[in-house]
Amino acid sequence: MSDQGLSNERLAVHQAADLIHESFADWRDRFGALTRTARRHFERRDWQAMQRDSARRLDLHGEGVGEAIALLAPVLKGRLEDWVLWGAVREAYAARIRDRHDASLAETFFNSIVRQLFRTVGVDPRVEFVGPPEAGAGPAAGAGVTITFRREGTDSGSIERLVRTLLRHYEFVTGWDDFEGDAALIAARLAGDPATARLEAIDMALPVFFRGKGAYLVGRARTPAGIVPVLLALANPEGKVVADALLLTEDEVSIVFSFARSYFFVEMDRPRDLVEFLSAIMPRKPLAELYNAVGCDKHGKTMLYRTLLHHLETSDDRFIIAPGQRGMVMSVFALQGLDIVFKVIRDQFALPKTVTHDEVRAKYRLVFRHDRAGRLVDAQEFEHLTFDRARFEPDLLAMLADLAPSTVTTTADRVVIRHLYTERRLTPLDVYLKTAPEEKARLAVLDYGQVLRDLAATNIFPGDMLPKNFGVTRHGRLIFYDYDELSLLSDCRFRYLPPPADDWEEGAAEPAFHVGERDIFPEEFRAFLGFKGAVLQEFLKEHGALLTPRFWTEMQERLARGEVVDIYPYGAARRLRG
Repeated sequence: MSDQGLSNERLAVHQAADLIHESFADWRDRFGALTRTARRHFERRDWQAMQRDSARRLDLHGEGVGEAIALLAPVLKGRLEDWVLWGAVREAYAARIRDRHDASLAETFFNSIVRQLFRTVGVDPRVEFVGPPEAGAGPAAGAGVTITFRREGTDSGSIERLVRTLLRHYEFVTGWDDFEGDAALIAARLAGDPATARLEAIDMALPVFFRGKGAYLVGRARTPAGIVPVLLALANPEGKVVADALLLTEDEVSIVFSFARSYFFVEMDRPRDLVEFLSAIMPRKPLAELYNAVGCDKHGKTMLYRTLLHHLETSDDRFIIAPGQRGMVMSVFALQGLDIVFKVIRDQFALPKTVTHDEVRAKYRLVFRHDRAGRLVDAQEFEHLTFDRARFEPDLLAMLADLAPSTVTTTADRVVIRHLYTERRLTPLDVYLKTAPEEKARLAVLDYGQVLRDLAATNIFPGDMLPKNFGVTRHGRLIFYDYDELSLLSDCRFRYLPPPADDWEEGAAEPAFHVGERDIFPEEFRAFLGFKGAVLQEFLKEHGALLTPRFWTEMQERLARGEVVDIYPYGAARRLRG
């Protein structure tokens, strides 16, 4: 190549790196601008706008990547898919993002571009940023993203003084409904809890976390015995801010940050530092889920994939068929030692399933964009993955070859998966109930009913209500994870069963009346529950209303009026005013 040619190539490389860097910065600006609207929505009680922005923000990353590719075409001309050139672009881009506090997100943005251009199977280190998963919280977790409130003195009023200072730092234009009362209630709860009675200081994340109808202040109390998580939940029921609940355990805070909830709006210039601080509070929660929780879902997906690869590199664990009943729509498998499952859409669905492949994918997209209310598992979608064939159990390979040959192909040493979803690994409710102690089984069955109520409140009807489609988390909470029959509640028609006209109709296997495609008869739900004995009676006592059309039609009416129903990510016992 001539000197002029080399000069032109270097120019193209640097122009491309600059363009991608500018596109990334533009995406971050748009992401930040939309995130900042959450405070205004909370203060104005504009819950529907909060929901719209939550869905809208999910589109920004893909739009930014698409715009960058369109701008790159005239710069790189006919070399848009030149591997060698892109290796140089990656190095030039790395120099530009080296000092950014969001460099890890910038790498993911770059990888999204090259993966879309090259349709890479697996990972190509020649053109992508690769590396191990990020480490968890270090000793300096919180530096640059927190503010510390110190307890001055040990007298009875010292905690309340600290709380007053803390609350004043997080001012809202609406003001507090009862500042004095809130400060007193929070201080009393802190002083009365053995874990925080001797607190010395509280480190709080600088930004407020907004989601749904709530705002959250997140931090940790420092005590002589160690660190205690602190989460203060705020509400705006009538135009002024109210301190609604105080959570002081890792499990409770982790549930607020659950993988089954929509992502927070949280302003952050240093996302990695913020995630490390959250990890110090919730050390058992995967970093991938924490990135998702703060709205960085594309980087959360990157983290999940790197965790998967790291696990394969550092263990001998194998892919196995997931425990539980076989799915009619999905083939589900797991990797020993890793808390996720992999779901591949079957080529042919078992009867009586009538949905199409496109409809199944549409259901997953709906859930991804919808308010998950802590009851719908967050699924990550992957394409073009490849693994060592030796890591797959023979019966799993046979199942995939039989049920999903168009999606999963094998060679002598590789397994290539064209498309799959990953989800957190849960214990299916039907499996859980077989061995659960009586009290835990009772609580699970009652929570099953609450899942249906919570989903209905967010305009979701699960469709297939069999217990095998609900999973139990390590906290004992139930999550729905089978989406092929899921629909919007507003699209359903709930009906009472017409009484039989005679003995023949009563004994007939098929209904003698017309049943429309969207008709649902709640009186029939009991047959699908599979609950027996005392737990069934408990369910009927607490949730018997679910077996009548009235509950469902009343919820439809509330949603049609534009009501956003309260769903709290914490128990009533944690509310400050009962």
